[in-house]
Amino acid sequence: MAKSIMIQGTMSNAGKSLLCAGLCRIFRQDGYRVAPFKSQNMALNSFITADGGEMGRAQVVQAEAAGIAPDVRMNPILLKPTTDVGSQVIVNGKVLGNVSAREYYRRKPEFIPAIMEAYRSLEEDFDVIVLEGAGSPAEINLKKDDIVNMGMAKLADAPVLLVGDIDRGGVFAQLYGTVALLEPEEKARIKGTVINKFRGDVSILEPGLKQLEDLCGVPVAGVVPYLHVDIDDEDSLTERFHSSGERKLLDVAVICLPRISNFTDFSPFERYDNVSLRYVRKTDELKDPDLILLPGTKSTIADLMWLRQSGLEASVLKAASRGTPVFGVCGGYQMLGRSVSDPEGVEAADLKEIQGLGLLDIDTVFYGEKVQTQTKGVFSGVEGIFSGLNGLEYEGYEIHMGRGGEKAPVVLSRGSVYGSYVHGIFDAPGVSDAILRAVCERKGVSFEALGSFDAREYKERQYDLLADAVRQGLDMDFVYRVLRREV
Repeated sequence: MAKSIMIQGTMSNAGKSLLCAGLCRIFRQDGYRVAPFKSQNMALNSFITADGGEMGRAQVVQAEAAGIAPDVRMNPILLKPTTDVGSQVIVNGKVLGNVSAREYYRRKPEFIPAIMEAYRSLEEDFDVIVLEGAGSPAEINLKKDDIVNMGMAKLADAPVLLVGDIDRGGVFAQLYGTVALLEPEEKARIKGTVINKFRGDVSILEPGLKQLEDLCGVPVAGVVPYLHVDIDDEDSLTERFHSSGERKLLDVAVICLPRISNFTDFSPFERYDNVSLRYVRKTDELKDPDLILLPGTKSTIADLMWLRQSGLEASVLKAASRGTPVFGVCGGYQMLGRSVSDPEGVEAADLKEIQGLGLLDIDTVFYGEKVQTQTKGVFSGVEGIFSGLNGLEYEGYEIHMGRGGEKAPVVLSRGSVYGSYVHGIFDAPGVSDAILRAVCERKGVSFEALGSFDAREYKERQYDLLADAVRQGLDMDFVYRVLRREV
């Protein structure tokens, strides 16, 4: 039977996901078969597994850190917001349907058997399970029927480390206040606290650490530094969206749609020394980029309306008319077509049909059944500036409700405009190189001046750097004693 340890936080974005990934890597380095687990995740950044199941991206990252293939058992409940008060509910990788927040909270107990079936199955296959909570266990309005924080800790009988974010300020109040709001049996599950995202000299914290231990009644298990590692973010809390950055030799602009999803598709472009990747929300931010990217979205029609109303549609059309390359992925691809229609109300948008940008020869119709599949192959038939893709291998996954009629090529192109349903299409070796080489030729600059990298080696190195930092910040002897139930 697997041993377990759970990371809970004082708030969203306290760093739970990265700490779990770091622990997964450490346990793997130390010779254990380890798997991540988060019973309920809310995120628009999702992934399709080899058997066609959909799961949250955070657990995919943690699985990669653990050196194993992502599996929907690691995230049995995924909520993908469709409106401000409703979400698409995905259970063990398959779509259950759209429900309101009120309805979901009423039905939460119904999902416990599916959660525990997934968890017990992982217990049989692994030595250690690293569980992640969501938000805070002290959300007193949500504690009834909780299935992701202390409720899950109880179901799994897992000890808990409570993490606070010092970078936002008030970390001592965060940690003590969270503990103070817990019930006695919940407090008993917390074996230690962790101060996360610290910058500076730890000795300055020491008087506060002692008082925190006295107040909370448990040891401080570590002070983890602010991590400078390049690992995919879980959701829209990412700092990428709020960093304008300097414009470098090549300037790439991503249209930051309100309901943006799977923005990690564009991470490969960030790793060239002389490429700037900017997320743009306003027309005056777009300026004159060398490449425009339209990302996926959970609501194509609503975000296409926003694109039109914000003035960015006109800016994209103007750039395309000048020959600036435009590449849309999934929902962004659909927007570039002639029309998008939703006769069955799948997206729950105000409109059932809307005209697209008209840059690609595709008409999208939404249906109730979602396409969920991994895909790979060799590019062929790509025309224009990106014809250098032909002959290269690609791999990724498709996840969409819309269809474009007859089976379209992996990349549909017209002039300097391109679209694809494949998430992760830029990840395979040589693909981002081919894209940027073509953009460099158009601009008249040297591709070699961008710098390059081995994507897979780079990613593995980032996980090792994460593990080094977490191992240095945490008292790992104490963590192992918690894991062995000696604390």
